[in-house]
Amino acid sequence: MPIKVLIVDDSAMVRKIFTQELAKDPEIEVVGSAPDPFIGRDKIVELKPDVLILDIEMPKMDGLTFLEKLMKHHPMPVIIVSSLAQKGCDVAFKALELGAAEVMGKPGASYSVGDMSEQLIEKIKAVAKVNVKKLTYKSSFSSANAQPVKSTAMFKTTNKIIAIGASTGGTEALKNVLTALPGTMPPILIVQHMPQYFTKSFADRLNTLCELEIKEAENNEPATPGKVLIAPGNKHMTMNRSGANYYVEIKDGPLVYHQRPAVEVLFQSVAKYAGRNAVGVMLTGMGKDGASGLLDMKNAGAYTIAQDEASCVVFGMPKEAIMLDAVMKIEPLSRIPHSLVELANS
Repeated sequence: MPIKVLIVDDSAMVRKIFTQELAKDPEIEVVGSAPDPFIGRDKIVELKPDVLILDIEMPKMDGLTFLEKLMKHHPMPVIIVSSLAQKGCDVAFKALELGAAEVMGKPGASYSVGDMSEQLIEKIKAVAKVNVKKLTYKSSFSSANAQPVKSTAMFKTTNKIIAIGASTGGTEALKNVLTALPGTMPPILIVQHMPQYFTKSFADRLNTLCELEIKEAENNEPATPGKVLIAPGNKHMTMNRSGANYYVEIKDGPLVYHQRPAVEVLFQSVAKYAGRNAVGVMLTGMGKDGASGLLDMKNAGAYTIAQDEASCVVFGMPKEAIMLDAVMKIEPLSRIPHSLVELANS
């Protein structure tokens, strides 16, 4: 049975484009569309879609108000696709807190319809299988952050590095990991599948909660102890080294496993330049992105960890890595910070 999709967007052009693009995939059926949430509500009852695509800025009722009511009375997988995902990052985070499975930006100058539709199709397939109860985060980015895991020693070497990949559910998973780490950790590099402009706001928010310095990565930026660099949305991030020093490169390029930034691109570079000095972590997420890159890291001598199924919103990327025998340890999310501190000290 194809995945039934309903589109709620006030733009007739957007509804037409999304319908045409999604029709290209035989596993997806657009069962209807609506110009506002009131008509959308009636069509949800009538058509019983598996996934809802929802705009934020609409007449009669804004998308966030509708999302809140929907998740309370008729919870289902929702993908926010809005230009506000680019401009109003706080609105995008609010959507995730209310239970949206994913947030995407609409096509623009640097984000083509082709790229958008490719990613949207993948996200629809992923969120259709989501346990909706795992999406309703009560207080994402709460100021009551976790107590950091205590580091028992200064780290013995400065050439260790940690690389983390995440997708659906990753914003909350990363918050839980990073708020629990001490400020003395080795450099941490992260690819989280996110729209352009979203990653800077995400990094800035995390920076207010963590002992570590967390920021959106810039081209040729050094990766130093105590710093976390998050790949910018719509750009790939690779790690390189100059002598004993690591740094990151930010670049354009084709989608890899339907993604830009791609975990695969980061993990391959870490395998090449850090080898046994690296730790690779695969968190919750859809698809295969990063699985073979994590295997490259393991084969190069790195220690590799995957989040377990029970604590994942989507057990896609970790499962693919486990199936490739790329994972040395499978752990619940709550244990991962402890393992990272132990590995950094070992």
